Amino acid sequence: MQQRVWSSKLYFLAAAIGSAVGISNIWKFTYVAGENGGGAFIMVYVFALMCIALPALIAEFTIGRRGKMGVVRTMDRLSETEGISPKWRYYGWLAILAVFIALSF
Repeated sequence: MQQRVWSSKLYFLAAAIGSAVGISNIWKFTYVAGENGGGAFIMVYVFALMCIALPALIAEFTIGRRGKMGVVRTMDRLSETEGISPKWRYYGWLAILAVFIALSF
């Protein structure tokens, strides 16, 4: 089996920092909301994460590993090789836009 490696130390560093910030944000958010009477909201939030965000994350990882390229080019490749609609390319652009908007906060 081929060993997977990061293509750049910068990419690894960015992924590690993003992971640390994301984990820190989740812990702080739940703590502050719980302390201020938002416990019921936290339960709905965690349920939404498990039912919506986790399957979406798994799908993104699967698409990325299958295509071995960026999301737009991967969708182009899958439309050619798997016979899916070329309109799935717009999903790639939508995913990029969603990440941009999420990271701008």
